[in-house]
Amino acid sequence: MSRTRLDIFALSERMMAMDDATWARHANPLSVYSRMSILPLMSLAVISRIWLGWFALVPVALVIFWTWWNPRAFGPPKTTDSWSAHGTFGERVFLNRKNISIPAHQLRWAIALGIVSGVGAIPWIYGLWSLDYGMVLFGLALMIGGKLWFVDRMVWLYQDMKQADPSYTSWQRKAP
Repeated sequence: MSRTRLDIFALSERMMAMDDATWARHANPLSVYSRMSILPLMSLAVISRIWLGWFALVPVALVIFWTWWNPRAFGPPKTTDSWSAHGTFGERVFLNRKNISIPAHQLRWAIALGIVSGVGAIPWIYGLWSLDYGMVLFGLALMIGGKLWFVDRMVWLYQDMKQADPSYTSWQRKAP
């Protein structure tokens, strides 16, 4: 009997409805770096309940929309020689790990950094609930720090794996 494990990474990709065109646009550094605004914006949106009451659901909905729209908001980059593009490519390689195996140490790092980000959600949620801004900031530091470190590991993964499949190298664009 095989056990199905929850793959939070693949679930996230499905929820975001990522296709090849969206991934190509998400390789734009503007997309990658502006994505780091999501958690601080969500923090402000939730805290706005102090001033807006139930109308705080409007900024929360806007942040949710920004989360979905962000990978689609910018055009594909002219070149993919950037750290951010390679991080995006590495994330795609990671998500494809059931079809093309990745090195075990890369998988361990990705899972560990996902756990760091997940653990950061605990003080963040508590801080938002109790309006403890120190806990909000601590949670944000863990979640965003874990995510940035994850992206950096994905750069390494892409460097390790870009020759493993022709589709991986096809994502690259060199400057004209």
